[in-house]
Amino acid sequence: MSLERYSQKMLPAVEAGLKETIQRMIPDDFAELRSMLCYHLGWEGERAGKEAQGKRIRPLLVLLCAEAVKSPWQSALPAAVAVELLHNFSLIHDDIQDQSTVRRGRPTVWARWGMAQAINAGDVMYTLAYAALAGLRETVSPATALQSSEIFHQACLKLTRGQYLDLAYETRQNLEIADYWPMIEGKTAALIAACCELGALAAGADAAAQAAFHQFGHYLGLAFQVLDDWLGLWGDAALTGKSTASDLVTGKKTLPVLYGLSRDGEFARRWWSGPIAAEDARSIAKLLKTEGAQEYTQSTAESLNRQALEALQIASPANEASNALSEFANTLLMRQM
Repeated sequence: MSLERYSQKMLPAVEAGLKETIQRMIPDDFAELRSMLCYHLGWEGERAGKEAQGKRIRPLLVLLCAEAVKSPWQSALPAAVAVELLHNFSLIHDDIQDQSTVRRGRPTVWARWGMAQAINAGDVMYTLAYAALAGLRETVSPATALQSSEIFHQACLKLTRGQYLDLAYETRQNLEIADYWPMIEGKTAALIAACCELGALAAGADAAAQAAFHQFGHYLGLAFQVLDDWLGLWGDAALTGKSTASDLVTGKKTLPVLYGLSRDGEFARRWWSGPIAAEDARSIAKLLKTEGAQEYTQSTAESLNRQALEALQIASPANEASNALSEFANTLLMRQM
């Protein structure tokens, strides 16, 4: 079964689980708050639909890893819903912290409802993630549900630490490429690694297989963020839904930027000369490309992707679901089209 066929089979169940959790937990007395969540998840408002919803890759990873260990995948569904809610909590708060007004081609929650209410919406989304995770008590053993909660707790903590570093790095002047990895290990890789581990755990994988699935998700998450940095400078904003100027304008220490600074050339001199205006971002991105940052970033993503696939071979024998996971990892590197 191909990745697309698995997606068509699994994601409607995820979507139904997301809607059920929100409907159950947010009463009609708080209809506007519920609408804020539904808007962010792409179900309501202008340009609602698949593009506004995102790809739901994290819950798909949970379910594919469960299927790769032992079918059926439904036992892992509460964890899949929980990780998507947690991910979207982080997006709502990230948009506030980064002052991003556009997400997936639409105004962000804070741009529509203000920062204070957007913080409330994010907090609710975080709480709902734990409510959804509690559903594992109905699908797996009590010990597995408890272990899943610990994995989820640790992912939340690492996610927050990574976001802390991402913001702190904006004002630090002495960063090197080595400083980049602890930040994205928390900000991006921690949750994707948890997705893979949670899916394997729910399906009854042994400790060694759980660890290998964790490693698969870890390297996949690193590759995902590195390529996201690439897209943030050289991607097509019409496809990504994100401005290619924002990372440079806000002073994000992405991998291409840190590489360019390490070259100590024309880009580094321009970077240290003062803030970058939106109208200058394109020419500065071209300068980074000339100095080799584009090629370096892409080759790094490819190397990390290979490490992810090596871990997957250890985690699971070849079967339809693990083949779909391999397809997913390889598709990751095609996002720059």
